[in-house]
Amino acid sequence: MGPFDELRVFSGNAHPQLAHAVCDYLNIPPGKVEVFKFNNDNTFVRIQENIRQRDVFIIQPTCAPVNDHLMELLIMIDAAKRASAGRVTAVVPYYGYGRTDKKDQPRVPITARLVADLLTAAGADRLLTIDLHAGQIQGFFNIPVDELTALAILSHYFRDKALENPVVVATDIGISKRARDMAERLQAPLAIIEKRRIGNNDNTESLNIIGDVEGMTALTFDDEVDTGGSLLSAVGALNERGVKSVYACATHPVLSRNAAQRMVDSPIKELVVADTIPLSEDKRNGTITVLSVAPMLGEAIRRIHEGLSVGEMF
Repeated sequence: MGPFDELRVFSGNAHPQLAHAVCDYLNIPPGKVEVFKFNNDNTFVRIQENIRQRDVFIIQPTCAPVNDHLMELLIMIDAAKRASAGRVTAVVPYYGYGRTDKKDQPRVPITARLVADLLTAAGADRLLTIDLHAGQIQGFFNIPVDELTALAILSHYFRDKALENPVVVATDIGISKRARDMAERLQAPLAIIEKRRIGNNDNTESLNIIGDVEGMTALTFDDEVDTGGSLLSAVGALNERGVKSVYACATHPVLSRNAAQRMVDSPIKELVVADTIPLSEDKRNGTITVLSVAPMLGEAIRRIHEGLSVGEMF
């Protein structure tokens, strides 16, 4: 037992299936909590058990509808603090607004920093998350941040798959460092797609591929798949350069609008993602494979609770 009393894990409405899987790993029951909206659209939270001096973990990815789930998380943190929780850890497997991490245009916000301030102001004592869009987001917090990575889970899957003559392809320069780590785990070469974003409408233009991919099996790597525009542009560029086939992997399956169907209609053989965001059955259409991060999150929660190193997991 660590410096805090009993461990409690709660969930909002964003991803209760993941929270239950984490509790199964920890061999504890899920925490009892009510989270719903009144008719006036106000969110209400009531924790239904004693958490005085308990070590509380609230699992809530800030996925769509992002603002509703973010508000739920903030109110749950506040409720836990007011119920005299010993420590409150916000477990945010997918950190929404993470792509707005810098001022890349005049008169725009840094919303990733604003969300960090909101979580801290609500009373979170620490953050546990997976594969932030940008590493500097950790520095936006004045509380401890543990960032896990799904890299080991994804690389293990593709090692077992034993792709023929693979090359790992970073979908942009910004993700190239993590893609290099994936390439090292698979003992495969690395290629990088240089791209330029057009405006603020999620459209991108792929410009160039750095590295040799002709006749190889390409495995694209990114932290998330949103509309699928960047990924499909990358696939088009790879096919023009003569790849044999294309697989794709990413941690966060945002898959907004008709992105899941676009994956089915594309030349991608398989898209492999983690369950940091809930993916409905209609989107799991044979092309998309979902791997669970629940054991990894559960082990990290256990280590944080017991005062052990999280870094040693990797």
